[in-house]
Amino acid sequence: MVKLHPLTALATCLLGIGDAFPYLPFVVDGPNIVDTSGSVVKLAGTNWPGHMGVMVPEGLQYQSIETIVSDITSLGMNVVRLTYAIEMIDQIYDNDGEDIDLRTAFVDALGDDNGTSVLADVLANNPQFTESTRRLEVFDAIVAELSKQEIYVNLDNHISRGKWCCSGDDGNSWWGDTEFDADNWVRGLRYMAEHATSWGNLASMSIRNELREPSNNEAVRATYNWETWYKYVRQGADAVNAGNPDTLVILSGLNYDTTMQPVVRGEELSPGTETFRFDDFAAYADKLVIELHNYNTETDSCPDLQGSLYNGGAQAMNPDDGSTVNVFPVLITEFGFAQDGSTHNGVYSTCLAEWMPGNTAGWMQWALAGSYYSRQDVQDMDEAWGLYNHDWSAWRDEGYINDVLIPSVEATLG
Repeated sequence: MVKLHPLTALATCLLGIGDAFPYLPFVVDGPNIVDTSGSVVKLAGTNWPGHMGVMVPEGLQYQSIETIVSDITSLGMNVVRLTYAIEMIDQIYDNDGEDIDLRTAFVDALGDDNGTSVLADVLANNPQFTESTRRLEVFDAIVAELSKQEIYVNLDNHISRGKWCCSGDDGNSWWGDTEFDADNWVRGLRYMAEHATSWGNLASMSIRNELREPSNNEAVRATYNWETWYKYVRQGADAVNAGNPDTLVILSGLNYDTTMQPVVRGEELSPGTETFRFDDFAAYADKLVIELHNYNTETDSCPDLQGSLYNGGAQAMNPDDGSTVNVFPVLITEFGFAQDGSTHNGVYSTCLAEWMPGNTAGWMQWALAGSYYSRQDVQDMDEAWGLYNHDWSAWRDEGYINDVLIPSVEATLG
């Protein structure tokens, strides 16, 4: 257990902080995340998508918020990565500061007939809402239920345009891409950070999901490098901290969040000569965390898989490694595979389940959703990788849940 400075501990005691969930705000101490009691915190959870066309978290046409959160709690998890699109905030600004109501959101995304029908199911399952409820009010209600059941939130900017992510030709790959306006992104991060100050269980905010090289935009491709990354990451991190100085700020790297190597190793951020410096984030250097993703599902070598994660950035949690210059906590915020009853027995699943608890600050599986309101123009699309089955009524692969996932949660949270 990490101990607080005696004066800090005394103040904590006198103020009554840290006596009960959520023990926030978290801070970073080297490779660890630390709560207000001075204890090291680890996180284990799943992704709840809310960034696609409707821009409302998925699954509410099948289950109530309370039921979904209770199912997450039954797995022993303590965090949800809740995703959103910058387009939602752009629309708020375009609408004179008013968020879009649910009827507009569902009809615009699904059409009049299907949108009306799906929304009716959402309201039947969640009668606290009406057609006039705003999208962010749904986010607020989900976060409130997560807090009630003692689950933290990692709020993730998944994409700019509300749709499925990610590919090199989707217009959202890199700053300046056709749908990735840098100024709107910074504005959106600050807006969500300020909005989330009312969320008592907000632990962290990820500033962008899966930055990647654009495959169909030559002008933007020319800027795909670490030097550009550093310019914009500082802007985004500053925006989050300005809007909500209590939250952890999660930084992601290049190549679909698979590498942070030059940041961790203090190497030049090419093509420039600058290196990552905590002093450039001086006001909140104790709030920085890095994230990695891994979808190497075809691997047949556990050592190779572990090595790619370590060299990609997980070595940031090993200050004794001679090549580690900048030490951070590391979260694996996405990994996943088909929930088909057999894949969970393979090297990829079992290796990660064994490695992550002892070598990361935490992890979040992709994804909770058994289906989507709409994905890639297919309405009510099934998610074969979802923990839930299609109608969110049961787990899709009980073998994975009981034999791999729950034991990994328990090993992570101790």
